[in-house]
Amino acid sequence: MSEMPATRGAVIVISSHVVRGAVGNRAAVFALETLGHRVWALPTVILPWHPGHGRSTRVTMPDADFRSIIDDLVAAPWIGEVRAVLSGYLGSAEQAAGIARLVTALRERNPDLIYACDPIIGDANGLYVPAEIATVIRDLLLPLATLATPNRFELSWFAGAALETNAAILDAALGLGPSRVLVTSAIAMMSGGTGNLYLSGRHALLAEHRLVDNPPNGTGDLLAAVFLARLMEGLPEERALQMATASVFEIIARTSKRGADELTVELDASSLATPMAMVQMRRLMHPSQVRKE
Repeated sequence: MSEMPATRGAVIVISSHVVRGAVGNRAAVFALETLGHRVWALPTVILPWHPGHGRSTRVTMPDADFRSIIDDLVAAPWIGEVRAVLSGYLGSAEQAAGIARLVTALRERNPDLIYACDPIIGDANGLYVPAEIATVIRDLLLPLATLATPNRFELSWFAGAALETNAAILDAALGLGPSRVLVTSAIAMMSGGTGNLYLSGRHALLAEHRLVDNPPNGTGDLLAAVFLARLMEGLPEERALQMATASVFEIIARTSKRGADELTVELDASSLATPMAMVQMRRLMHPSQVRKE
C-alpha cells in the first residue's frame, strides 16, 4: 500500500463549534491551518463551551439546512481545491447522510480524496451521543473512510468486544473497515504512559508518551487533525505518527503546566510545527503476520 500523496490542498472539517475553548472544529481548524492547509469549516452543533464544563445552550444545525449546505459545497466552483474531509462530532444521525453524500461526490471528482472519520461517540464513561448516531457512524461513515481515529472505548463499542490488550485492539482495528486506523488510549508498555496505536496494511505501530493527569478536552480532535495533515504532507506513516503524537503530548503537557482548563493551542503553534517532546515508537506484530503463523 502506497503512502498518501503529498499535497497541501484544502480540507473540509465537519464537527462541533464552541465559542470558548479548543475542541471540535476549534482545535482541528487551528491545527490544519497552522500546518499550512486551507480549511473549509462546517459546524454540526454550536455550544458556548464544552459540555464537560457544565450545562449550556446547544444549537444543532437543522437537518434541512445542513443538507442545503452540503448541496452548496458539492456544487461549489472551488470544490476542486479539496483534498480531504475530516468529520468529527455529529449533532444528528441525518448529518451522517450529508457527509456520506459529500464524500461520495468528491470521490467521483477525485478518487484519491482522503476521508478521515473521527467517530466521536463516547469515552470510558460510556456513550455521550444517542445510539442512533453511533450506529449510523459505524454503518454509513466508517465504510467510506480512508482513516479512522477512534479512542479505545469507541473501537470497543463498534467491535462489540472488550479490548484489554493491544493484540485485541489491532484485531478490532483490522475489522473496522478503513485501511488506516489510529486508536488513542491504547495500552502502553512503558510504566505511567499511554499510547496511540496505528494499523495500516503496512504497519502496526505504537507511539507512547508519559500520561498527563486530567488532560483537557479536545486532544482527540487535535490528534486527528495533526495526523491527517502529516499524512497529506506525504510523510511516511511512522514519522507522521511520531510527529502527531509528539505535538499533542507537548501541547497537553504545556497546557497542564499552565493550569489551563482548555488546550492552549494559541500559545503552542511551535509544538504543532516542530514538536520536541520525546515519544517512544514501537513496531508491533501485524495481525496479518500473526494469522500466517
